[in-house]
Amino acid sequence: MSKKKKTEIQKQKLEIIQLFDHHRERPFTLSDLYNQFNVYDKDDQTFFKLILEELLDEGKLQMAGRNKYMKGSGKEKSAFLTGILDHVNPRFGFVRVDSEEKDVFIDSSGLNGALNGDTVQVQLLNKTSRKGGNPEGKVVEIIKRGRSEVVGKIKVYTNYAIVKPDNRNFHEDIFIARGNVENAENNDLVIVKITQYPTDFQQASGRVVEVLGKSGDNDAEMHAIMAEFGLPVKFPEDVEKLAESIPVEINKKEIAKRKDFREVLTFTIDPADAKDFDDALSYRDLGNGNFEVGIHIADVTHYVLPGTVLEEEAFKRATSVYLVDRTIPMLPEKLSNNLCSLRPNEDKLVFSAVFDIDMHGNVHKEWFGRAIIHSDKRFAYEDAQEILDNVPERLADAGKNLSDAIVNLNKIAKNLRSDRFKKGAFNFETNEVKFQLDESGKPLGVYQKVRKDAHKLIEEFMLLANKKVAEFIYFGKFNEKLRKQVEKDKEAAPTMVYRVHEPPNPEKLQTFAAFAGKMGFKINISSDAALSKSLNGLMFEIEGTTMQNVLESLAVRTMSKARYSTSPQGHFGLAFEHYSHFTSPIRRYPDMMAHRMLQHYLDQGTSLSKSDFEEKCKHASDQEKLAAEAERASIKYKQVEFMSYEDRSKVWDGVVTGVADFGIFVEVGETGCEGMVRLADLNDDYYEYDADNYRVIGQRKGRIIGFGDTVKVSVKSTDLEKRSMDLELIESGGKVLPAMESRGGFKPKSSGRSRDSSSRKKSSGNKVIPPKRGKRRGR
Repeated sequence: MSKKKKTEIQKQKLEIIQLFDHHRERPFTLSDLYNQFNVYDKDDQTFFKLILEELLDEGKLQMAGRNKYMKGSGKEKSAFLTGILDHVNPRFGFVRVDSEEKDVFIDSSGLNGALNGDTVQVQLLNKTSRKGGNPEGKVVEIIKRGRSEVVGKIKVYTNYAIVKPDNRNFHEDIFIARGNVENAENNDLVIVKITQYPTDFQQASGRVVEVLGKSGDNDAEMHAIMAEFGLPVKFPEDVEKLAESIPVEINKKEIAKRKDFREVLTFTIDPADAKDFDDALSYRDLGNGNFEVGIHIADVTHYVLPGTVLEEEAFKRATSVYLVDRTIPMLPEKLSNNLCSLRPNEDKLVFSAVFDIDMHGNVHKEWFGRAIIHSDKRFAYEDAQEILDNVPERLADAGKNLSDAIVNLNKIAKNLRSDRFKKGAFNFETNEVKFQLDESGKPLGVYQKVRKDAHKLIEEFMLLANKKVAEFIYFGKFNEKLRKQVEKDKEAAPTMVYRVHEPPNPEKLQTFAAFAGKMGFKINISSDAALSKSLNGLMFEIEGTTMQNVLESLAVRTMSKARYSTSPQGHFGLAFEHYSHFTSPIRRYPDMMAHRMLQHYLDQGTSLSKSDFEEKCKHASDQEKLAAEAERASIKYKQVEFMSYEDRSKVWDGVVTGVADFGIFVEVGETGCEGMVRLADLNDDYYEYDADNYRVIGQRKGRIIGFGDTVKVSVKSTDLEKRSMDLELIESGGKVLPAMESRGGFKPKSSGRSRDSSSRKKSSGNKVIPPKRGKRRGR
């Protein structure tokens, strides 16, 4: 740039600053400024706007609404933040930054080619988004691409093809040159490798790397969901080969190293369709009022050794994924369903936590170590529940009394559960959505599976083992010298992988309490103990009502998300000061880490590297989140598919689960499927959104439709590609505003877009969104 040009810019800047110095409190529109400085030529206007941008960056001006400028603070705004882009809709996105910071609003014009999931650096602008109060910024650098492959449906034309991504947050269609279509045909689901990322001037382009099958085919759709979240389906050949080479026979030398429980009554309780039995219970009456209860966990790390391709693949996956019709295991089938599965009438290697415990759940002795067991019986949950429901004549198996064992263990489990709640644990009972499928994967029925005592029995003993393992390591109980050091200084505690659950964000808690208050329920958030008591009281009060699923889901959403960490921060929801994941190493990599760490300390090893394990914890937490999203996507797909087959004239009972400025979300009670009644489709009145009270109100008749209302709906349309369903409102049980309130029209306050790290919206509207219910993942 010439010296003369620089002088002109500086002169123009000075004139602009002088104007704002004389009018410190007055905002100027862009048109005002054009007129003030006689800027009418289009090129001159572009240049003038660039000067204004510089003044904004320098802090000499600030935004005061859309296209309005005011005198700035004088502080240069040069802050840069790094985060992950959440591209919520084509018009804008948010960059998720530090948990203490509000998310940064990014207009689509400021994305600079960034895509959903990319790690980006943003520059903060001297303004906030118009209504939500989030800081606004622009992407200045793409640090790391979130993905290099995309799954979607292909449309093939004569000389090219277009792939529309399945991911709702990926708003760029991908151009495929004819030579890169491979053997894909019209409407196939494909995986595309991105070869050219989009810019402000150019569409993304790529090449087809895999054809999954026809859109609508069950296998193709399930594989597409896995690919959408970047989750692998097939195991590499070398991983399968190594797994197959592991001998099934257990040699005598290995047995001699272990504690032998093969003569102790042992059994498993799992879902009827389960194949990987990774935990078993042993039971022995000690004759003194106490019982020896063993929680025996598949000894996966005996077979999966560090430095092998098996270990690398297990770490990469970090978790099994449970789709509607299949399990995508973390370990190859030879391990997950054979070597490590605690099948009945077979000797199996285990890692055990064994307790001398009384009927009240008090533990008097504990032992941890490697063992061998022989399961006497495999129960489905339904079988065990039948025993608990009927307490029939004693069930004999090889002369061992299984019925007494299950009944007594259930009594202990109930006392353990009661003790947790007294100490502040939360009692959330979300139901699991299940499907009846035919051989091709077509859903014939949808139902919600209710957890009964048999499920809770197993859960309580798994929680006990997880808790006791964490305490054993944290307090250094394996080494007397270390134990004394930890008593004096908690920083001396050895490194361990914990399952942590922090207290809820106060802002989210306040929001939930206010919401519950408007529904007629009081939530005491003055202390953790008061919150626990209050929430458990709420759950008891709404049990069996139409509000149960809605409020339980929102309460769960209010809580922080559990994660893995080497920092012993406790588990808020379970009211445990120390908690780990030890009981499911077949399907969770953190449990494998816990097994190795426990054995290391039992062998009197010194504290392990915290930084190495913290990195692995973050990876496991990230993979768990992706797996949960894939599971929810498969459930949503099958729910919509099921509803697509139903008679459109059928009327369903439903509950309003969310309200937005564009529609009402309704959960169909019978199936748990959720769909939307669009406000534009309500012809009896003109409805406006009352954000403060989670409802919409008819402007002429005063009819109210709000959160938790019971309604009757029919299916208007289904969209399998979007996994969405539009409903028609047949009848509403909502109230009508008093005549005085509705006379002259109601003027509700509508909320704008607002994003912070504790409340991340996934749509451009303002819906109150409960989480989807799916398979219960480990706490």
